[in-house]
Amino acid sequence: MKILVINAGSSSLKYQLIDANDEKVLAKGNCERIGTDGAFIGFKTPSGEKIERKTQMLNHTQAFEAVKNALIDPEYGAIKDLSEVSAIGHRVVQGGAYFDKSVLINNEVIKKIGEFSPLAPLHNPANLQGIEACAKVFGAKVPQVAVFDTAFHQTMPEKAFMYAIPYKYYEKFGVRKYGFHGTSHRYVTDKMAEIMGRKKEDLKLITCHIGNGSSITAVKNGKVIDTTMGLTPLGGFMMGTRSGSLDPSVITFIAEKEHLTADEMSKILNKESGLLGISGISSDDRDVSEAEAKGNMRAHLAHEMLYYQIAKYIGSYYVALGGCDGIVFTAGLGENQPQLRERVCDYLECLGVKMDKEFNAKALHGVTGTLSAPDSKIRVELIATDEEMVIARDTKAIVENL
Repeated sequence: MKILVINAGSSSLKYQLIDANDEKVLAKGNCERIGTDGAFIGFKTPSGEKIERKTQMLNHTQAFEAVKNALIDPEYGAIKDLSEVSAIGHRVVQGGAYFDKSVLINNEVIKKIGEFSPLAPLHNPANLQGIEACAKVFGAKVPQVAVFDTAFHQTMPEKAFMYAIPYKYYEKFGVRKYGFHGTSHRYVTDKMAEIMGRKKEDLKLITCHIGNGSSITAVKNGKVIDTTMGLTPLGGFMMGTRSGSLDPSVITFIAEKEHLTADEMSKILNKESGLLGISGISSDDRDVSEAEAKGNMRAHLAHEMLYYQIAKYIGSYYVALGGCDGIVFTAGLGENQPQLRERVCDYLECLGVKMDKEFNAKALHGVTGTLSAPDSKIRVELIATDEEMVIARDTKAIVENL
């Protein structure tokens, strides 16, 4: 069974074609700058060659045409005909409290995803465009499945997901913590249990998805009991351009002083804060690290703040879990920033964490393994996340039961 996995953004579209029987990736690529004159598709051929083509993509339907053409390209394509695609799995960012698992897409599901768009205005509309474009390009008979970023987190208890604001805002607008990156946290939770040779139902884990967007999740007996991101992906600790959680009065104070609208303030917190806002250099950690190495004090401060905040959340989740069996680092920075992992784990020595610093220093660019020393009280693991594989597995399971 060949499954096409789709991650549609507002101006981008990532895809992978996966043989769900042996979980082999047959093709992968992305469409960038959809809706602009500079739109292009980049993809890897079955032989590993990288191809980039500039093409007209005024909307997501045209982007899927480009994906289709790449998949069946006579020279570089991974398949000969679109009929080889058995099903399509979509990453959908916000499923609210309604969706606690992946589902087959139908008109009711499409309606619900649209209803949750106010909670993810940059993501859900793009996800819907991807679903609609797929139906046009691949045909309505090809089953489509929605896999929600928020689903894994729906086991959180009320004491964790509620905010201490008037209860009516929860009743009227659904204002609560939803959490994100759930597909990634779910993948590494299962993988960590497999690595440790134990059932996830017997483990207390803290999973750290750290990239340009970041979140940490506390998983007890296979179920999420808390996570850092909140109503939106802005919550938690500082990220590439996001501020993370802060004193709400900071928002009203700055808005008053600068005479800013809600949209302008939201742009500052989402697009101009985090590593970029503190360092004044970049949201890309590679640039910040380079500047820090040259003695830039604001770049150094940005990193000090980030490491401290991550360690604080891990410490708080240690308490929430009543102990911890394992900590996982994953995603872009989690997988490729040895300094971050070492500095965070230095804070955690009080919990009995001991690092294998020699292995940690060389663990990047696809290297995974155990980061903790043999006598560490908590196992620390580096696991490469694979959200696309989770989407493919869920899609296969749902389609096989039709």
